[in-house]
Amino acid sequence: MAAAVAAMMEGQEISSGTVVSWVASGVVLWSTAFVLVRGLFPKRSYDFCNRAVSTMHAVAAVCLACLSVADWSRPVRPLAAASTPSQMKALAVTLSYMVYDAACCHLHGDVRLDNTVHHLVSIVGIGAGLAYRRCGTEMVASLMITEISSPLLHLREMLKEFGVRDTDLNLLVDVLFAVTFSAARMGFGPYLTYVTVTADNPLLIKAMATGLQLVSAYWFLRILRMVRYKLGKKKPLPPPGKAN
Repeated sequence: MAAAVAAMMEGQEISSGTVVSWVASGVVLWSTAFVLVRGLFPKRSYDFCNRAVSTMHAVAAVCLACLSVADWSRPVRPLAAASTPSQMKALAVTLSYMVYDAACCHLHGDVRLDNTVHHLVSIVGIGAGLAYRRCGTEMVASLMITEISSPLLHLREMLKEFGVRDTDLNLLVDVLFAVTFSAARMGFGPYLTYVTVTADNPLLIKAMATGLQLVSAYWFLRILRMVRYKLGKKKPLPPPGKAN
């Protein structure tokens, strides 16, 4: 799906109208993917189908972000520089997905404060980056950091719909998700936020980078509580006569 979006972007002059057409086409394509998934899995829930599309996007976003890195010895350089065409394409794909996902959640009635703030920060931040045509390095790095744990996030929820609960597989996926999320968003995330805020970037970009890191910190605390609960459930019961 993302390859189709990217293919439509190749060979076009990057004007404001072109960027808008990329995003609009992406929204249509992600929505079409959702309809197709619903048709393929009619017995699965709305949330399951949306998570399937979200997983497609996460894989595509990380791949496109990786392909846009010019020098892996200095992946977050240059800072506050003009965005390259490949960076703008990767950002446009994710912006179109964020618009789709925000609408999908709203139509499903899944309007939570943390999710709404996440969508708002992402849409405004990526939109500003595309409008300014700057900060491509920082924003593509942010894509990799935020999306690399998403497939595991969706897998842990999709397993529940298959009836797989409270098993070693669930625990493994939960722990892998927690480790990946923590390493990416709380390990590399603060550094990326720091270099974005201290570089000569527009104020709106700095504010959105800070907002995204705050949302990540909030989710990190929730994940810690989840892991403590899961590991607590796995503790063996004391043998008879030892309870006291």
